[in-house]
Amino acid sequence: MTENIRVRFAPSPTGYLHVGGARTALFNWLYCRKHDGKFILRIEDTDLVRSEERMVGQILDSMKWLGLDWDEGPFYQSERFSLYDAAVDKLLSEGKAYHCFCDAEKLKVMREEARKKGGAFRYDRRCLHLSDEEKQRLTEEGVPKAVRFLVPEGETAVSDAVHGDVSFNHKEIGDFVIKKADGSPTYQLAVVVDDHDMAITHVIRGDDHYNNIPKQVMIYKALGYELPIFAHIPLILAPDRSKLSKRNAAVAVSDYEEAGFMPEAVRNFLALLGWSPGDNREIMTLDELVEAFDLPAINKANAVFDVKKLEWMNNEYVKLLPKEDLFARVKPILIASGLTDEDFVANNAAWVEKIILLLQERVRKLTDYPEAVNYFFNMDFDYDEKGVRKQFKGPETAHMLAQLVARFEAADDFSLETIETIIRELAEGLDVGAGKIIHPARLACSGLTVGPSLFHLVEALGKERTIARLKRAIEYIKAS
Repeated sequence: MTENIRVRFAPSPTGYLHVGGARTALFNWLYCRKHDGKFILRIEDTDLVRSEERMVGQILDSMKWLGLDWDEGPFYQSERFSLYDAAVDKLLSEGKAYHCFCDAEKLKVMREEARKKGGAFRYDRRCLHLSDEEKQRLTEEGVPKAVRFLVPEGETAVSDAVHGDVSFNHKEIGDFVIKKADGSPTYQLAVVVDDHDMAITHVIRGDDHYNNIPKQVMIYKALGYELPIFAHIPLILAPDRSKLSKRNAAVAVSDYEEAGFMPEAVRNFLALLGWSPGDNREIMTLDELVEAFDLPAINKANAVFDVKKLEWMNNEYVKLLPKEDLFARVKPILIASGLTDEDFVANNAAWVEKIILLLQERVRKLTDYPEAVNYFFNMDFDYDEKGVRKQFKGPETAHMLAQLVARFEAADDFSLETIETIIRELAEGLDVGAGKIIHPARLACSGLTVGPSLFHLVEALGKERTIARLKRAIEYIKAS
């Protein structure tokens, strides 16, 4: 079925949008965009105690950040109780559901008895067999009552687009609650009613919902609804193959936004967790992802969330950014870090852009920029200790840097070509390899032993800053 595709993403606003939910939303979005379908956003907020309005805003913001726009919604389950009540009434009237007066304490006792016998708890249907008089008496006494679905005999067989044909024996499934005693619907009922009412054709969701298949299919059939196509996608695990949690990785999408990851990279990375285009491509544009994505290519095995792989991918995306886009993204990060301010950037835009471009291939995250370019803005940096021991080796190094200062001061221009020529001619005149000058000069100018090409670094610093740093290093060496 690839005509009139309608898919949905239905997060619960009881927490932030986590990477597992974002990957589910992305798979739905990619599938429907490929087939010119509709992407529906539904907020499953029937848990009135735990749902928070601020979480709705956070979820929507994270989806927008990832570029996952929706065609309809957001719809709120809390505004659709009349639909759920009508479905429950229909099931009750047809004898496919019944009222249950058992309170939490009774159910706790039943579960404990089942545990002692070594079996799984299944409701014993004691309320199904209550007489009409007994039910009326309990109702008149105001005893809270839930509604349970009457599980028929037999089995549920269904075809899953990822797992293939699957079957569930009803003997393993007890009569389950579809309406709580407080009048709110359970997830099992609400999701079926909503998916039918919204004409959802494909239910693409995580494997943590796999065991919900039989209960929901039974409700579909009991209400006379047409079944959608199910596709249960693999879970996302931590590198040690444990459950993904705050202990082993950031789990909220907003954490990655705040950490300086680019939405394009996060989206690309999430798409490849449990799915592959089949040709070893890793860096893919959004159009390429849409074109290549399909449900049969989803892997059954759980995926592993490797932060280092995400950092590598993010670096690839940083390197692809046009300079205007890179500058626009990094500028507010530099200002927020306190490294510079709006006025300085406005008056020195060309210079700030130059140093941003100089580090473009080296930063893994955009938030790495303040530390990476710190020495351009500040002169009172510390020298790398290992670098000092290796590169600042006494009077000869100070003498060599002093000669470099003299040549730089005498230079009529400070172009990249002039800088390289001065350094290489000095090395030749001293009969040493260029590295003997380049490495201590780099340490003198940045405090670091690694970084961009020294010639580019010095050219970006400019003549005045470079000479001042070289003189500072000479004094440091002499004092040491």
